Amino acid sequence: MDIYTQGAEDIIPAEDLDLKVAKSVISGRPLNIKLGLDPSAPDVHLGHTVVLNKIRQFQENGHTIQLIIGDFTGKIGDPTGKSAARKQLTDEEVKHNARTYFEQFGKIIDMEKAELHYNSKWLSRLHFEDVIKLAGKITVARLLERDDFEERLALGKPISLHEFFYPLMQGYDSVVLESDVELGGTDQHFNVLMGRHFQEKFGKEKQTAILMPLLEGLDGTEKMSKSKNNYIGIDESPNGMYGKTMSIPDQLITKYAELATDLSAEQIKQLQADHPKDAKMFLAGTLVRMYHGAEAAKRAEQHFTAVFQKGSLPDEMPEVRWHGVKHIPVIDLLVELKLQPSKSEARKMIQNGGVKIAGERVDDLQQTIIVEDDLVVQVGKRKFVRLKVS
Repeated sequence: MDIYTQGAEDIIPAEDLDLKVAKSVISGRPLNIKLGLDPSAPDVHLGHTVVLNKIRQFQENGHTIQLIIGDFTGKIGDPTGKSAARKQLTDEEVKHNARTYFEQFGKIIDMEKAELHYNSKWLSRLHFEDVIKLAGKITVARLLERDDFEERLALGKPISLHEFFYPLMQGYDSVVLESDVELGGTDQHFNVLMGRHFQEKFGKEKQTAILMPLLEGLDGTEKMSKSKNNYIGIDESPNGMYGKTMSIPDQLITKYAELATDLSAEQIKQLQADHPKDAKMFLAGTLVRMYHGAEAAKRAEQHFTAVFQKGSLPDEMPEVRWHGVKHIPVIDLLVELKLQPSKSEARKMIQNGGVKIAGERVDDLQQTIIVEDDLVVQVGKRKFVRLKVS
């Protein structure tokens, strides 16, 4: 129970989880642990791994993992956190994203021992009469309690009828699979509780909900998100993952360790006693080790120490074959090499002292660069390019 409750934001209701685990231990029957996924954004980052790490803990103790791929619900789209209806996905998009999920989830849980379910198997077989009966088991007032709907209603923004069916279908998944525990982030509070609601309406034992905190991104304030560019992807290079982890705010070290790593409670306690820089290096090494192995973690630490602490150039960096002019304004060079997305962003980076050419900081926005073979262009702390002149 200490393992299952560690890091959880809320358990609804906590006493039910105690009873379910106790009954499982006594009877020897594994619990069904559910995680619903609508494959709309298949690139997995550390924020996604918070619930996956919790699921891994249940799996390591022999419980049954039910991964629900929302190939049916994904066509509707989860309205959570949305001020407008989501774009509905095609069959092709859903299948492609699901395959990507499987590949990445295998880095965290044993996919061979997990049950994979596509909810179209049961949802597509419902007749219209069945759907009406399902809708009759919940009130409109209850659905409008959802923050997203309530806010849109207050602002006069449209709510399509099909959006109401998303939480109904997610709840029905729990009925069909007789799930004992469902996991989700705190932003999934409403959806997860629908499983309990419909299990009760269908005369089933109600599942327990475990809600995990949302992980802040590198900025320390916003939820980790690829769209906000504050994320650490689990498919990132060892050096990139290590360097990004070293940039998180000190106050998030413990939270990242608790929610995104496989460290024990004792190791986390030791981490809290260490100097922030040492703790962060251990955390960075742990994350790289989890996704790339111990040797890669060791090399990433050596790379970080050499490049960011001693100011050396990395041993390996991307090489770009240069076919352009020999003399080019520095701003144009950064954009041409795709080191900055626009001239205005390149200008800001130079003004902030973040650009070096051949190891020398660029301060003049009008500086013209003479492109030579093996010229190294550096932007920020992590972007390096070596030019090879044709």
